[in-house]
Amino acid sequence: MTNPTEPVTLYVCTACRDAADPADGPRAGARLLEALAAALAARPAAPVRIEAVECLSVCKRPCTVAVAAPGRWTYVYGDLDPQASAEVILDGIGLYAAAPDGLVPWRERPQEFRKGVVARIPPAPGRPVAIPPGAA
Repeated sequence: MTNPTEPVTLYVCTACRDAADPADGPRAGARLLEALAAALAARPAAPVRIEAVECLSVCKRPCTVAVAAPGRWTYVYGDLDPQASAEVILDGIGLYAAAPDGLVPWRERPQEFRKGVVARIPPAPGRPVAIPPGAA
Protein backbone atom coordinates (compact mmCIF):
# COMPACT_ATOMS: atom_id res chain seq x y z
CA MET A 1 0.00 0.00 0.00
CA THR A 2 1.28 3.49 -0.77
CA ASN A 3 1.78 6.09 1.90
CA PRO A 4 -0.19 9.24 0.97
CA THR A 5 1.99 11.39 3.24
CA GLU A 6 5.21 10.29 1.54
CA PRO A 7 6.25 12.90 -1.03
CA VAL A 8 6.40 12.13 -4.71
CA THR A 9 9.87 12.49 -6.21
CA LEU A 10 10.24 14.55 -9.36
CA TYR A 11 13.55 13.83 -11.09
CA VAL A 12 14.67 16.63 -13.41
CA CYS A 13 17.32 15.99 -16.03
CA THR A 14 19.77 18.88 -15.79
CA ALA A 15 21.79 17.69 -18.79
CA CYS A 16 18.91 18.26 -21.22
CA ARG A 17 19.99 20.67 -23.94
CA ASP A 18 17.69 22.60 -26.22
CA ALA A 19 18.87 23.15 -29.79
CA ALA A 20 18.85 26.91 -29.10
CA ASP A 21 20.96 26.67 -25.92
CA PRO A 22 24.22 28.64 -26.16
CA ALA A 23 27.35 26.56 -25.59
CA ASP A 24 28.36 28.61 -22.54
CA GLY A 25 24.93 29.24 -21.01
CA PRO A 26 22.76 27.14 -18.71
CA ARG A 27 21.11 24.17 -20.35
CA ALA A 28 17.35 23.92 -20.75
CA GLY A 29 17.17 21.19 -18.10
CA ALA A 30 18.90 23.39 -15.54
CA ARG A 31 16.51 26.24 -16.40
CA LEU A 32 13.54 23.88 -15.94
CA LEU A 33 14.92 22.84 -12.54
CA GLU A 34 15.13 26.50 -11.48
CA ALA A 35 11.59 27.21 -12.69
CA LEU A 36 10.26 24.14 -10.84
CA ALA A 37 12.03 25.12 -7.62
CA ALA A 38 10.53 28.62 -7.82
CA ALA A 39 7.04 27.28 -8.57
CA LEU A 40 7.31 24.74 -5.74
CA ALA A 41 8.32 27.47 -3.29
CA ALA A 42 4.95 29.09 -3.99
CA ARG A 43 3.25 25.78 -3.11
CA PRO A 44 4.70 24.84 0.28
CA ALA A 45 2.11 22.11 0.86
CA ALA A 46 2.75 20.39 -2.48
CA PRO A 47 3.50 16.66 -1.97
CA VAL A 48 6.63 16.71 -4.11
CA ARG A 49 10.39 16.59 -3.66
CA ILE A 50 12.50 17.76 -6.59
CA GLU A 51 15.77 16.00 -7.30
CA ALA A 52 18.23 17.00 -9.99
CA VAL A 53 19.75 14.13 -11.97
CA GLU A 54 22.63 14.22 -14.40
CA CYS A 55 20.83 12.41 -17.23
CA LEU A 56 17.60 10.51 -17.90
CA SER A 57 18.85 9.30 -21.34
CA VAL A 58 16.01 10.87 -23.30
CA CYS A 59 18.23 13.34 -25.14
CA LYS A 60 16.05 13.47 -28.25
CA ARG A 61 13.08 14.78 -26.20
CA PRO A 62 14.38 17.56 -23.93
CA CYS A 63 13.40 18.73 -21.36
CA THR A 64 12.74 15.52 -19.48
CA VAL A 65 11.43 14.68 -16.02
CA ALA A 66 10.46 11.48 -14.23
CA VAL A 67 7.91 11.15 -11.43
CA ALA A 68 8.07 8.28 -8.96
CA ALA A 69 6.88 7.18 -5.54
CA PRO A 70 7.12 3.88 -3.65
CA GLY A 71 4.46 1.39 -4.72
CA ARG A 72 3.37 3.52 -7.70
CA TRP A 73 4.00 3.50 -11.41
CA THR A 74 6.85 5.74 -12.56
CA TYR A 75 6.35 8.06 -15.52
CA VAL A 76 8.95 9.74 -17.75
CA TYR A 77 7.86 12.85 -19.66
CA GLY A 78 9.75 14.74 -22.35
CA ASP A 79 9.36 17.69 -24.70
CA LEU A 80 8.69 20.06 -21.81
CA ASP A 81 9.24 23.81 -22.17
CA PRO A 82 11.83 24.95 -19.61
CA GLN A 83 10.15 28.33 -19.18
CA ALA A 84 6.44 27.51 -19.32
CA SER A 85 6.05 23.97 -17.98
CA ALA A 86 6.73 24.31 -14.24
CA GLU A 87 3.14 25.00 -13.13
CA VAL A 88 1.74 22.34 -15.47
CA ILE A 89 4.23 19.78 -14.16
CA LEU A 90 3.33 20.53 -10.54
CA ASP A 91 -0.38 20.32 -11.38
CA GLY A 92 0.21 16.90 -12.96
CA ILE A 93 2.27 15.78 -9.96
CA GLY A 94 -0.65 16.72 -7.72
CA LEU A 95 -2.91 14.38 -9.71
CA TYR A 96 -0.27 11.64 -9.55
CA ALA A 97 0.10 12.08 -5.78
CA ALA A 98 -3.66 11.73 -5.32
CA ALA A 99 -3.79 8.44 -7.28
CA PRO A 100 -3.00 5.47 -4.96
CA ASP A 101 -1.15 3.60 -7.72
CA GLY A 102 0.09 6.65 -9.64
CA LEU A 103 -2.19 5.90 -12.59
CA VAL A 104 -3.98 9.11 -13.54
CA PRO A 105 -6.75 8.63 -16.11
CA TRP A 106 -5.60 9.81 -19.56
CA ARG A 107 -8.23 12.53 -19.91
CA GLU A 108 -7.38 14.02 -16.52
CA ARG A 109 -3.69 14.44 -17.31
CA PRO A 110 -2.37 17.83 -18.43
CA GLN A 111 -1.97 18.03 -22.22
CA GLU A 112 1.82 18.21 -21.83
CA PHE A 113 1.78 14.87 -19.99
CA ARG A 114 -0.50 13.25 -22.59
CA LYS A 115 1.68 14.14 -25.54
CA GLY A 116 5.03 14.06 -23.72
CA VAL A 117 4.90 10.63 -22.11
CA VAL A 118 8.08 8.69 -22.89
CA ALA A 119 7.64 5.69 -20.59
CA ARG A 120 5.45 4.19 -17.89
CA ILE A 121 7.37 1.83 -15.60
CA PRO A 122 5.71 -0.60 -13.16
CA PRO A 123 6.36 -0.30 -9.44
CA ALA A 124 9.48 -2.03 -8.18
CA PRO A 125 8.88 -5.58 -6.93
CA GLY A 126 8.42 -6.17 -3.26
CA ARG A 127 5.79 -3.54 -2.61
CA PRO A 128 2.16 -4.55 -3.02
CA VAL A 129 0.19 -2.63 -5.59
CA ALA A 130 -3.59 -2.42 -5.67
CA ILE A 131 -4.95 -3.93 -8.88
CA PRO A 132 -8.19 -2.33 -10.05
CA PRO A 133 -11.18 -4.72 -10.24
CA GLY A 134 -11.37 -6.44 -13.60
CA ALA A 135 -7.77 -5.65 -14.50
CA ALA A 136 -6.36 -9.04 -13.54
